[in-house]
Amino acid sequence: MPTVPNCCATDLPAIARICGHNVRHGAGTFKIDPPTEREMDARRADVLARALPQLVAEQNRELVGYACYNWFRPRPACRFSAEVSVYLDPQAQGRGLGRALLAGLVTPSERAGVHKLIAVIGDSYRLASTRLHQKLRFTAVGLLKSCGFKFERWPDVVSMDRAVEADW
Repeated sequence: MPTVPNCCATDLPAIARICGHNVRHGAGTFKIDPPTEREMDARRADVLARALPQLVAEQNRELVGYACYNWFRPRPACRFSAEVSVYLDPQAQGRGLGRALLAGLVTPSERAGVHKLIAVIGDSYRLASTRLHQKLRFTAVGLLKSCGFKFERWPDVVSMDRAVEADW
């Protein structure tokens, strides 16, 4: 059974490896250079300084997934919207770990005062990612066609969102 604990500093090498694999081999992110452990540490510090969640998925005592959210945009008017990110080790896909990670971000978002969770999914052909978000009540709200260039092609971006059920 997978567990989804909070991320800690000792998780950074595995997180950098998982995110790096996704950068090098997928168009779900439009990043070109894989993140270093130092970059992931800085990202972790930034997210924690904002009191936002960072989760990892563990299976058989091995870290196989990572998820977090951060504010959607730095502008004050966007302070109630957060963008979610979920990354899985390729060997861990299809086991419900992405769903466990994404679901683990919803409850903390209510406590943090988030009104809207937003998913910006690179490569509209990644149907597993859009289906994952749909299972957790995210709705497709837009498609940006050919807005990135990676792996010698022009992938689209699917935008999805979900209202948070917090008491306003």
